[in-house]
Amino acid sequence: MHTIVSESDTTVNGLKLHYREAGQGEPVLLLHGWPTSSFLWRNILPALAQNNRAIALDLPGFGNSDKPLNNKYTFRFYEKTIEGFLKNLGINRTSLAVHDLGGPLGLYWACSHPDKLDKLAILNTLVYPEMSWAVKAFIFALRTPGLRSWLTSASGLRAAMRTGMRNRDRLTDEVISGVTAPFNSDEARKALIATGLHLNPKGFFLIAQRFPQLKAPLRVIYGEHDRILPDIAQTAARIKTDHPETEVTVLSDCGHFLQEDNPEEVGRLLAGFFK
Repeated sequence: MHTIVSESDTTVNGLKLHYREAGQGEPVLLLHGWPTSSFLWRNILPALAQNNRAIALDLPGFGNSDKPLNNKYTFRFYEKTIEGFLKNLGINRTSLAVHDLGGPLGLYWACSHPDKLDKLAILNTLVYPEMSWAVKAFIFALRTPGLRSWLTSASGLRAAMRTGMRNRDRLTDEVISGVTAPFNSDEARKALIATGLHLNPKGFFLIAQRFPQLKAPLRVIYGEHDRILPDIAQTAARIKTDHPETEVTVLSDCGHFLQEDNPEEVGRLLAGFFK
């Protein structure tokens, strides 16, 4: 059976938000990270759609959503955006799957609205305030004029995908185009820089404080060969300490962008968890 994935727009607090959707049933919201979009979940949505209403959002500053330059891309801003988006779609409670920058953004929302969270799947992402050398280097690059221009250019974004994928044969022209196309203007690239610089450390401390109290069932799935977040194994171990009942799956054939490296396995695992 062929699953239809639809693409739509909605407006939240004056911003156009783009999203992909497939299936019916209990909702699952999929949040991407830097520098991707709902495009990253395109091959995961059909697997989830067999039992769930699967929704992948382009966060503001990414994909085909608005990228305002007069905007502070803070935890609070994204929390209000996610809340407004769910309200527009008539969703009172949802499960959540988060990746990369979408991790802290989704967790901040979940920790602020624990009663609205059904289940939580955490992929290669950031959770805690203690940053790896790689994340510190990334933030330094975004603050450095020449480096940030290259980082957000087509060649820089292509390099990010190459670094983040284990199975390079899957880094097709379609994948490169899907990641680079939303950032073909100076304004879009400036917004992309801003999305990586405006998250206050206080937000991470709030997550670390409230995350252990979350009551929702948790699942961790991560690519073992993550060169973008090289401390992912430590993050997973700490999640297991905070939530001992969490099932952790390590994918040895995947890097950071596990949705590109092995979408079949990631889709199967997530579908089983959210079913």
